[in-house]
Amino acid sequence: MYEHSGIRRRDLLRGTLGLGATAMALSACGSPLTTGLYGAPPPSNTLTYWNLFTGGDGERMTALQKTYQVAHPETHLDAVTLAWGNPYYTKLSLAARGGMPPDVAISHATRMTPLAEAGLLDPIAPADLARFGLTADKFTPAAWQRCHVGDTLYAVPLDTHPYVLYYHKEVCEKAGLLESDGTLKTIAGVDGLLNALRAAKQVTGKYGVVTADISDPAMCWRLFSTLYWQLGGTILADNGSRVALDDDKALTALNFIKTMVDEGLMAAQVDDTGVPVLFSNGAAGFMFDGEWDVTVYLTNKTPFGMTGFPHVFGDEYACQGDSHTFVLPHDAGRTPAKTTRSLEFIRTMLEHSQIWAAGGHIPAFTPVRDSEAYKSMVPQSSYTYVADSVHYDEPAWYSGSGSELEIFMGQAISAVQQGGLAPRAALADMRRNLEQFAEIPSPA
Repeated sequence: MYEHSGIRRRDLLRGTLGLGATAMALSACGSPLTTGLYGAPPPSNTLTYWNLFTGGDGERMTALQKTYQVAHPETHLDAVTLAWGNPYYTKLSLAARGGMPPDVAISHATRMTPLAEAGLLDPIAPADLARFGLTADKFTPAAWQRCHVGDTLYAVPLDTHPYVLYYHKEVCEKAGLLESDGTLKTIAGVDGLLNALRAAKQVTGKYGVVTADISDPAMCWRLFSTLYWQLGGTILADNGSRVALDDDKALTALNFIKTMVDEGLMAAQVDDTGVPVLFSNGAAGFMFDGEWDVTVYLTNKTPFGMTGFPHVFGDEYACQGDSHTFVLPHDAGRTPAKTTRSLEFIRTMLEHSQIWAAGGHIPAFTPVRDSEAYKSMVPQSSYTYVADSVHYDEPAWYSGSGSELEIFMGQAISAVQQGGLAPRAALADMRRNLEQFAEIPSPA
């Protein structure tokens, strides 16, 4: 029996007050992080850089950092990797508040706006970027625009990472779903997707599609929000202080998810460790997932392809996604030399971002994205076309990648996917939590 998970104000405030304890704990340890938070500033030839990448992304980021170090041996790169999600953004905020920030940091585009509005990021002058050949026309328009707050630029996009569709080629070939060149036939509309899943299930004898619905609420959120935004819905307004959730559109999306489960087309009660097993062994013809898992299936030699999530609803295509961006945390002592060193670092990382693209992320820097080298990278370049149709989580202090919103919305959607909660009850759970958060001012 699913129990509604209304978020109580005192629980949230307890977590916010806990930041003080976090700061005390950090001050007691002797890591590079404490230098940025409480210690003495680094030598003048040092560039400090914070990111949140581990696993395959961490390895690729390390390779990118090496390209910078080779190109700039006169600069010591002090790169620090911190825990993904809210812990990272808490520490980044503390460092900026404490007057000892890193020179450059990674931020999701969806987490950048609250940081900028709280004065925790320094604006980036387009004229300064232009000195390094970084102009608006060299970036994916949607990602570039999302790096602004109003008319002010606060970030430089590294990539776009969308929610996509993976397809098992052997299953889809038997189901008659592939073109003669081995790519997936176009799947569009409610009937188009359901019929494709039915055809795949006939071949597998198990499922049409698999996606994580246990222990990964963000993945559930990506499925729902993609469908909801294709319907033209809006969830938040006025920087999250007003709830704009459309009940009819939300129910349409939730009922479609329930239909896939009720027909046995989508596997229910699967966690993020079970998904790759079911997809790799052909127990499902399709998988809804983030593109960042591409290396899992390349490594285990699954016969698969990738494309954008299908256009199921509405006239205008959309899919959920985000961008990793470079930001300059607020530094009252930022000098022209420090800015120059930071922008040189960003340019170098962008120029070599084909390394980053190997992990599935679409390069935001168009000289790399439009290069023959990237286009020949298959299946990573097979869904590049969705980059300008990505719908970013709407701005709010509690929204964005790894946020409270993705957790509490995803938990309600997960309960529908697992068959424990009716769509209308899940909608009531979503709205209750949204309205509670909308009333709370940003802790920043």
